[in-house]
This record gives sequence, C-alpha cells and structure tokens, in this order.
Amino acid sequence: MVDVAIDVSHVTKLYKLYANPSDRFKESLGLSKKKRYKELYALSDVSFNVKRGECVGIIGTNGSGKSTILKIITGVLSPTGGTVSVSGRISALLELGAGFNPEYTGLENIYVNGTVMGFSKEEVDARLDEIVNFADIGDFIRQPVKTYSSGMFVRLAFAVAINIDPEILIVDEALSVGDVFFQAKCYHKFEEFKREGKTILFVSHDLSSVAKYCDRVILLNKGVKKTEGGAKAVIDIYKQILVNTPIADDRSMIKENISRYLNTENAKGKWYSRLEVNPSVLDYGEKQAEIVDFALIDDQGEVNSGIVKGRDFIIRMKVHFNEDLVDPLFCFTIKDPQGTEVTGTNTMYEGIDTGDMKAGTDHVVDFKQNMNLQGRSYLLSLGVVGFARGKFTVYHRLYDICDINVISEKNTVGFYDMNSSLTIDGEEKKRAF
Repeated sequence: MVDVAIDVSHVTKLYKLYANPSDRFKESLGLSKKKRYKELYALSDVSFNVKRGECVGIIGTNGSGKSTILKIITGVLSPTGGTVSVSGRISALLELGAGFNPEYTGLENIYVNGTVMGFSKEEVDARLDEIVNFADIGDFIRQPVKTYSSGMFVRLAFAVAINIDPEILIVDEALSVGDVFFQAKCYHKFEEFKREGKTILFVSHDLSSVAKYCDRVILLNKGVKKTEGGAKAVIDIYKQILVNTPIADDRSMIKENISRYLNTENAKGKWYSRLEVNPSVLDYGEKQAEIVDFALIDDQGEVNSGIVKGRDFIIRMKVHFNEDLVDPLFCFTIKDPQGTEVTGTNTMYEGIDTGDMKAGTDHVVDFKQNMNLQGRSYLLSLGVVGFARGKFTVYHRLYDICDINVISEKNTVGFYDMNSSLTIDGEEKKRAF
C-alpha cells in the first residue's frame, strides 16, 4: 500500500456572519433564542488524499476554499467538521513572512522562524548559509526587517521556508515572488523538490504551472470538491466554470460530445474529414454560434495536420450563427500534450471588429501565421465567444479538437524558434547541415 502523506476526510469549515458585534455578544452569553447569523460554508464535506512523493494541485476560482483547506492542513485553522491527518514535516509557503518581527534583523528572524518550525540553533546554523545565499539581499540581512523593501521581505521569507528540508511542501501562489531572476530560482528549487520525490501540494492560478508540475489536480468550487484527476482534464472543466458554463456531470472527467463530427454522414464534404479528430474533445457552449467545420491549411493550400516549421499555414473555422450577434470574438489556442498553453490569439487581441453576424448565416474565419514552434505534436482548440445581452458568453468551444504535427529539420530550446542568425568576427555563418 502506498503511504499517504496527507489525508483529508469530510472536512467542513463553517463561518458565522453576524450583522453587528452585539449579535455575536448576545449569542455568546446565551441571551438570544433565535439565530442571529448567516452561515457561510468555506468548505463543505471535502475529501481527498495526497500520496507520499506525489505533486497534487488544487485549483478553483477566488472564494472556492483553496486557501482555507491549506490553512486547515497546516493547522492554522481548525475544521468545523471532518478530520485531517498529516504524516511528515511540513513547510508551508502560505502567508510569507507571517511571524517576522519588523524590529529584528533578517538574521535574527531566521533563527526565530527556525525555532518556531521546531529546529534547534545548531540545525538553523547548518542551514544558514543556504538561506542567506538563496535570499540574496546582501548586507540587508543584518538590518532590521522594517527597513526592507517588499521585494527583500518576501525573498527572505521564501528563503527561510524553502530551505528547511521538509518532507511535505505546501505552496499557495508563492512561486511568483520577487523579480524575474528570483522567480526562476524559486521554480528551480520547486523542480528540485519534485525530482527528490518530496510530497507537494500546490495551489495556483497559473494553469500552465499546474499542468507542468502536478501528477493530479483537485478542483474546488464554492467550497465543494467538484472533481479530481489528470491535470489536463480537470483544467478543461475549470475553464468551463470560469465562463459560468454549467457542467453536465460533475463526476465526469471529460464530456465526450463529438459524435456529430465523427458521424460519416455529417463528415461528407467537410474539411475536418481529412484530419484526425479527437474523439474525447471537450465540446461546450450555449450555441448562439456554432463551429460546424474546421481545418489546418498548409503552405500548399491543402488540408493537412502536418505543418512544416518555418512555413505559413492557416487555421480555419466555419461558424454558423443561430442568433443575430454583434462583434463575436473568434479565437484559437495551441497547447502541448501536457495541457500547457503555448500560444494563441483572438480577434480582440488582433484589434479586429468582426461586425454584425445574422442568424442563419455561415462565415469562414482564417488565422494565417508562420509556424515557428519546435517540431513535435500539439493540440488545437477553437472558440467563438462574445457578449450576449451584456454578459460574457461562450457560444461554442472545442478544446483539443485535433493535433498539429510540426515537421522540423532543426529544433532549438523551448517551444519556439527565434530564428537566430550567427556571425563570428563579423562574418555571417551558414547552417552546415
């Protein structure tokens, strides 16, 4: 049996909201027979576990209960109901710098925080150089913390929390502190923890980081656990929540609703019939407008999922309008197989007004660009959104509808090629192979 590092069982957190302090006082003395408060459930019957060595993400909108569950796990808050058990020493990157005394120097605060975390002076001594080097705030380490800039403060707080060799690391939106160079250092340390097989519980709004690092993802919404599973599938469901699109089945990881595309009769004469369509595409929206056909067009004008790096290509969609709409936004996104959004655009980003679209009409939308992504396979998502009756509305979205296979003779580092040229001593050098 795999060891469980964190076990959350039927946890509920209830807050009582009083209209005024006197109501709270009367109830505390038993002077009121009627309920004088409103109940707010920050968490309602939430259960999950994190296995030892696993990296698990928690995502959800603001107010979904993410920070509350982390505070309960770390003992900052007590649950109203349910239980939490933790096996292993925790370091929590929650409220960075909580407990720092502004009158003490940085060095003194390191020792104070180390003591609070259960370390002896000798153990803090052994880690001191690593903490100071990681914070990299120079001679300010010997100055009172009240003289620090906000950037220096969070650098020191992060350095203390990350360098105590925990068995379990809990992170709440703390990897993006400081300048870009310090952020890179933070992510490097995070990756080092993951390689060492540490247990990590990670909360972030950065979905690319969640998709990159997490083995499994838990989705919370309004204090309720909606679902959990692979990062890509759960992130797709989260995106539906972000645009207020109802989820047909909260227990379902992927809504499979692409039969109309795969149907042989429907596919006759369609562009997409010459592409490999994803049978598990996420297809949703209110359908005031609907994507009825789509294609990838290569530099030879052919429908083709294989696009040669360095050449122009077109992402095309045909949209049927079931209602009159004004200035709908057309968009596409390209993701890697892990779900990281690599690139994409829409007509708003491009500064294009699309005009009035009448019910019953079809319109063909072409995005033309040069392929500079590295040679590998990617996933294409398409969408039509806009403002219907003054509210942002998803008319139709097709997530991961088909693959784009980039064919390349030369790959560089990362996702895309900057097409660098090279000179040595002023002489331009040409590619030798």
